[in-house]
Amino acid sequence: MDVRAILMGLAFVVMWSSAFSSARIIVAEAPPLSALALRFLISGLIGVAIARALGQSWNLSRAQWRATVLFGICQNAIYLGLNFVAMQTVEASLAAIIASTMPLLVALAGWVIFHERVGRLGLAGLVAGTVGVVIIMGTRMSAGVDNFGLLLTGIGVLGLTFATLAVRGAGGGKNMLMIVGLQMLVGAAVLAPFGIWLEDPNVTLSTPLVLAFVYTTLIPGLAATLVWFQLVERIGMVRAATFHFLNPFFGVLIAAILLGEAVRGADLLGVLIIMLGILAVQVSKVRSRI
Repeated sequence: MDVRAILMGLAFVVMWSSAFSSARIIVAEAPPLSALALRFLISGLIGVAIARALGQSWNLSRAQWRATVLFGICQNAIYLGLNFVAMQTVEASLAAIIASTMPLLVALAGWVIFHERVGRLGLAGLVAGTVGVVIIMGTRMSAGVDNFGLLLTGIGVLGLTFATLAVRGAGGGKNMLMIVGLQMLVGAAVLAPFGIWLEDPNVTLSTPLVLAFVYTTLIPGLAATLVWFQLVERIGMVRAATFHFLNPFFGVLIAAILLGEAVRGADLLGVLIIMLGILAVQVSKVRSRI
């Protein structure tokens, strides 16, 4: 892994982890599904326009269209949609921790469903990740976490896991930015009817809301997604996924700095164990392919 790949991975981690804190600011003042649909519409149009200016085409292969629609529905509509609704009552740090278990769930599903080789180190990582989640959930539930919001974040990460497994091997190639933009538009199309049907459109604009919305639209929404796909193209899905082990730490850190969310000792212990579990799983995968 070269220096550029490392910098890309770190940039992705910071952008991805910060999305939970900015989303928490947005949903405190705006209807979550409508705000997210608008964010996807803007991000998608910007992405497609830039892609066209760069000569990219929306004449995608069947595999690329399949990946685009699946990711648009499962990642953007289900995973992020449920997380935005949940973060009306669930802290950003907890949502980030739950979402960070995706690599563990992908590894577990690959082992159980597809009979992929995990190895002893990978199995130890799965056990460690589970222990870390149990520690955090036990502390949060005893402190009175909203169970419905917690359920929504859990369903959301399962949707993201399914999308990740379903589109393996469908690379974007020269049309990467176009695919990212189209995925955003798919998410907007799915979420918009629910926002219109279920939510009150009246919003009072404030400086924190506007700044958080602009940041979320351009940075985690567009830039982070593009960097992630470029990183996968550069070093492969397995090595790129290794950077996910940093997401729980940065998710908690950014939420503490921006939102003043409390950092509990059990949270830190659980985050450390989850990080080690994710790292062990990804290192095991890398070793199995050498």
